[in-house]
Amino acid sequence: MFWITIATFLVTLGFILWRPRGINEAVFAAIGAIIVVLSGSVSLSDLGIISNTISGAAITIMATIVMAIVLESFGFFNWVAEKLAAMAKGSGIRLFWYVNLLCFLMTLFFNNDGSILITTPILVMLLNNMGLKNHQKIPYLLSGGLIATASSAPIGVSNIVNLIALKIVHMSLYLHTAMMFVPATLGLLLLVGLLFLRFRRILPKTIPTNVSGLSRSNYHPLKLKNGIEYASEKARSRFMRNVLLFVFAVRVSLFVASFVNIPVSVMAVIGSLVLLGWRWVYLKISPADMLKKTPWYIIVFAFCMYTIIYALNNIGLTDWLIGFMEPIVSGSLLHASVMMGVLLSVLSNIFNNHPALMVGTLTLTHMKLSLLELKIAYLANVIGSDMGSLLLPMGTLATLMWMHIVRKGKVMISWLEYVKVTIVVIPPTVLFTLVVLYFWVSWLFGGVLQR
Repeated sequence: MFWITIATFLVTLGFILWRPRGINEAVFAAIGAIIVVLSGSVSLSDLGIISNTISGAAITIMATIVMAIVLESFGFFNWVAEKLAAMAKGSGIRLFWYVNLLCFLMTLFFNNDGSILITTPILVMLLNNMGLKNHQKIPYLLSGGLIATASSAPIGVSNIVNLIALKIVHMSLYLHTAMMFVPATLGLLLLVGLLFLRFRRILPKTIPTNVSGLSRSNYHPLKLKNGIEYASEKARSRFMRNVLLFVFAVRVSLFVASFVNIPVSVMAVIGSLVLLGWRWVYLKISPADMLKKTPWYIIVFAFCMYTIIYALNNIGLTDWLIGFMEPIVSGSLLHASVMMGVLLSVLSNIFNNHPALMVGTLTLTHMKLSLLELKIAYLANVIGSDMGSLLLPMGTLATLMWMHIVRKGKVMISWLEYVKVTIVVIPPTVLFTLVVLYFWVSWLFGGVLQR
C-alpha cells in the first residue's frame, strides 16, 4: 500500500504536468484517486471528510468563474483592453503599470486561474494589434502572468487551494485577509518593482494610441441579438461601471459572510445567479449555456488531488515532515514564517503548488504549535504556494495555462527565458514577504491570538 500510493502520486503528477495529447489534468487525477482508494490508502469514510472539506471551496470558485464568464459575454474584458490602450496615452511604460494593476484586480475580483484565462488572451490581442515585436510583448505578458498568479495570496478566496487549506486549519476568510493582505500586497509591490527594473530597457517607449480589433459587437451589452442599440458609448461605460460595482459588492459580501459565520459559498452563488439574470435581461442569453462553458473539471481535479494527498497523509508522509520541520519552526515565529514558506516554495516547484499546499497544511495540523505559530506557518505556506511556486513554470497549473495561451497567441517564450526572469525576482520577493508577515502578524495580532 505504501509504495503503491507513492508511485501513484508521482506518476499522476508527471502526467498532469505532461498532459499528453492535451488530455485534461482532471482525468489523470481521477485515475490516481481511484487507485489509492482501491489500494486501501483512503477509506470510504475518508472520502466523506474530503467531500466536506473541499465542497464549499469548489462551489465558491465555480460561482466566481460563472461571474467571469458572464462578464466576458458582456464584452467587459474587451472594454477593459480598450481602456488600457486609451489610458496608456502612447507610453509603453505607463501600459506596463496598468497591465499589472489589471491582473492584480482581476485576481482579487475573481481568482488566479480565471484571471489568467481572461486577461492573457485580452493582453495577447491588445499587444498583437499594437504591432509590437515578440521581445517587446514578453515584459507585459510575463509580468502580468506572475502578478495574476501571485495576487491570490492577499485574500484566500482567490485560489481554490487556499480555500481548502482555510477549511483544514479552521481559519475564517476574514482573519486570513486581515493577517495576509498587507504583507502579501507589499510583496506584490516589490515583485512588480523588480520586474520593472528587469524589463525597463526592453519596454517600448512609445506605443500606438489607436488600437483596432478589440470590440466584439455581437457581445456588446448595448446591443441585443436583433441589433437594436440601447444608447451611446457613454452609456456603455456607465453599464460596465455598474457591473463592476456589483461584482465588487459580491466580493465584499464574501468577507462579511465569513465574519458573521455564513457560508461564503452561499453569497458567491447568490451573486452569480443575480449576474446571470442580469445578462438574461440585457442579452437574452439563457443561463443554460453555463452548463457547457463552466469548467466543471476543476471540482473533479480538486477532489481527486486532495484524495491522493490524503492517502499520502494516511501512509505517514506528514509524520515524516512533522519530525523534520517541528523542531525548526517551534518556538520562533520568524522561523515558522521563513522556514515553512521556503519549504512550500521548494515543494511547489518540484510537485506543483496544489499538492504542496495540501501536504503542508495537513502537516501543520499535526504539529504541536501554539495558535499563533499555526496561523503564521499556514500563511507562510500560502506565500510559498502562491508566490514561491512561480520560480518554475511547472510550479502552478495557472502558469502552465499561461504559457499555453501565450504560445497559442504566437508569442514565443521558452522555459529558459522564463526562469532567467523568475530566478531574479521570485526568491527576494518570497523572503521579503515572509519576513514582513512575521512583523505584521506579531504586531497586529500577537497578543490577541496568544490569549
